[in-house]
Formats: sequence, C-alpha cells, structure tokens
Amino acid sequence: MADPAHSPDAQVRAADPDRWLSSRFVAEAGLRADLITLYAFEAELMAIPTRVTQPLLAEMRYVWWREQMDGVFAGTARKGHPVLEALTDLVSRHGLPRPPFDALIEAHIGRVHGQPHDLDAFYVGPMQTAVQVLAGPGQDARVAEAAQVRGLSQTGRADEAKALRAAANRDLAGLPVHAFPAVAAAALTRPEAPEFLKRLTLVVASVRGRI
Repeated sequence: MADPAHSPDAQVRAADPDRWLSSRFVAEAGLRADLITLYAFEAELMAIPTRVTQPLLAEMRYVWWREQMDGVFAGTARKGHPVLEALTDLVSRHGLPRPPFDALIEAHIGRVHGQPHDLDAFYVGPMQTAVQVLAGPGQDARVAEAAQVRGLSQTGRADEAKALRAAANRDLAGLPVHAFPAVAAAALTRPEAPEFLKRLTLVVASVRGRI
C-alpha cells in the first residue's frame, strides 16, 4: 500500500502549497489527481538545487529529466518512478504538447547558472498546460497574462503584477469555470500569508472568476 506521507499529493502540498490549495477546488477527483501529477513533476525539478550544491551537478540531473521526456512523450514510462509513470499516462490522455516541459527544464538549468527567471517557461507554459488538463486546448491566450501576474508576484515584482491584473481578468472572463482552479493561485500574492487567509482568497477568487 502506498504511503500517504510520500504520495504526490503530500509532495505538492509541501513544495507548492498555493497550487495545492487551488487544486482542492477541482471537483472531479481524477482531474484533481492529474493536476497534482503536473505539480509533482515541477516539484521534482524545484527540489534539485536543494539536493546538490554544484551547478554542474544540478545541470546533470536536469539533463536526466530532459532525457526522460523522450519516454514520457513516446508513451514508455520509466518503470519504478511514480512521477514519470503518472506523467506519461497524463500526457497521453490529454494530448499535452512537449515544448512547455522542455522549456521548463531548460529554464531550471539557466537558473542554476545564475540566469534570471524566464517567466514564460516557469509560469506561463505550466499554467497553460494545467488549464489544458482541465478544459482542453484552445485556452492559452486567456491565461497567459494571469500566469504573468503569478510569476511577477512570485519573483518580487508586485507593482508590475498589480498593473497587469486588470488585463488578466479581462482575458479570464472567457475561461471555462471548471478550468479556473488551474489559474486561481495567481490570486495569492502573499506567499507568507497564513493558510486560512489563502483559502479565503481562493474562495473569493473562484466565486468571482477573477484573480
């Protein structure tokens, strides 16, 4: 029996509490698990610099993940690796495109070598992929600016995020309601806020369909 303390859900809750909270608003358990699979993959990438101190060693691990994408997108999961097995199944069922995954890995390699955050790779592509899981393709333009808002907030550029919020909400007006949980974390602009306040913020954002 799987240990709940070491499940993908627990992994994401520890590594990415904002998006874990947002995923609770997905009504269908299977789709909620699909989002968690995506976020667990990202959590694996985020953890690498905490496990190795040398940029070259970190890059080697990211290259390993990049090579695993060949199997993921060929439908041949690496056996015995729960995240890769779940991701392979997810990519197949939802017809997810590969470029956002490759771009994210490359952006992580850049970060360990001191390059600035690539907001498109770290935030826009992953949010668009998550929305595709919940609502299918065709929603990319509707969520691009919301993803930028989240990225700017997460990288200490609060004024720029605030300036972009109105435009992001105009685009989100056309987003299917059931896809909003993939976007809702953009409403959480204070990483240090207590969980109860974050939950309240997410409820309000979900009811309004605005970040």
